[in-house]
Amino acid sequence: MMSETEFAGDGAAGIETRFSSGVYKKREITIVRGAGARVWDSEGKEYVDCNAGHGVAVVGHCNEAVVRAVSEQAARLMTCSETFCNDVRAELLSHLASVMPGDLDRFFLCNSGTEAVEAALKFARLATGRTGFIATMRGFHGRSMGSLSATWEPKYRRPFEPLVPGFSHVPFGSTAALEEAVGPDTAAVILEPVQGEGGVHAAEPEYLRRVSEICGENGALFVVDEVQTGFGRTGRMFAIEHSGAVPDIMCMAKGLGGGIPVGAVALGSRVGPIPTSVHGSTFGGNPVACAAALATLGFIRDADLPGRAAKLGEYFVARLKSIRSPLIRDVRGIGLMVGVELKQRSGPAIQALMDRGVLALAAGATVVRFLPPLVVDAGDLDFVANALEEVLATVYA
Repeated sequence: MMSETEFAGDGAAGIETRFSSGVYKKREITIVRGAGARVWDSEGKEYVDCNAGHGVAVVGHCNEAVVRAVSEQAARLMTCSETFCNDVRAELLSHLASVMPGDLDRFFLCNSGTEAVEAALKFARLATGRTGFIATMRGFHGRSMGSLSATWEPKYRRPFEPLVPGFSHVPFGSTAALEEAVGPDTAAVILEPVQGEGGVHAAEPEYLRRVSEICGENGALFVVDEVQTGFGRTGRMFAIEHSGAVPDIMCMAKGLGGGIPVGAVALGSRVGPIPTSVHGSTFGGNPVACAAALATLGFIRDADLPGRAAKLGEYFVARLKSIRSPLIRDVRGIGLMVGVELKQRSGPAIQALMDRGVLALAAGATVVRFLPPLVVDAGDLDFVANALEEVLATVYA
């Protein structure tokens, strides 16, 4: 067996390529450091990071408050299962309850978005005694078997079929289709208030309000996936707040931990007490993750990151819309969750942006998605827009 030192000449990229599973297509740079809205690679090149760990770094890379909280908690207590109470966990649960919409005031803590969705699906079945779920076309909810069953994109689903039975999909935004689909076996309707992976499509407020009503009228639960949209990303603490609708269950992760893996499921009054031992998570609610989440929530509040995202997002969308390129089909976004839909595949643009010092994401085949940390400034956003303008004028020529 080859040792790590035999791959030293290839650097981290060579070692990862040799020993990782292969499920990730690696970009050809090695990120080694981050601060605020910027990261640096192993060659010292600086990037404005509009990838941000797929939207994780809402408070910026290596946020001082989060780093301090993690360091102090790691020196005091790293692990404490939820069969025991813990001081920092209790403080986090109380703080979460204070920022939730409506009556969402009980929580299951886990480690990721897909875990949050899995728990939500189980809790919905427990609460209703029903087995059916309705999700939306273009929706993305994760890659474990239950959350994958709610996900729409066939390329993610097909290799693992048959998936969990009982899931169906309706067009996003169509109340008529939803009214027809919801029935006596429907445990819950699950959707994202803004579809991220599906192309950055925001639901109309009236649609979300009507989804909540349809669920209530039929004895089903309304599950909102705020894994990518939560914690200030869209200009409110949660995207569902733009509509005034209140879900029965909310799934959260990504931005909650300031870079540390944290997931959570919030439960409302229509979800009765969850029986003991029907679900669990070894690392969920561990003190280090809870300390990171507490520091993150405190920074979001003190810096008014939702307000900052609303203001800068409006500025950024206007700047992107000012680009005069026949390649742009649409620019859409809410807060600092922004997509530029092209008339060509987005891959070449994303690569060319990286060459020019901007990290961006795809959202489907033709959309360039920007999810910068909410601490980004207007000058960084100008740099990103200028880089995209240059890319569209040269790369596709």
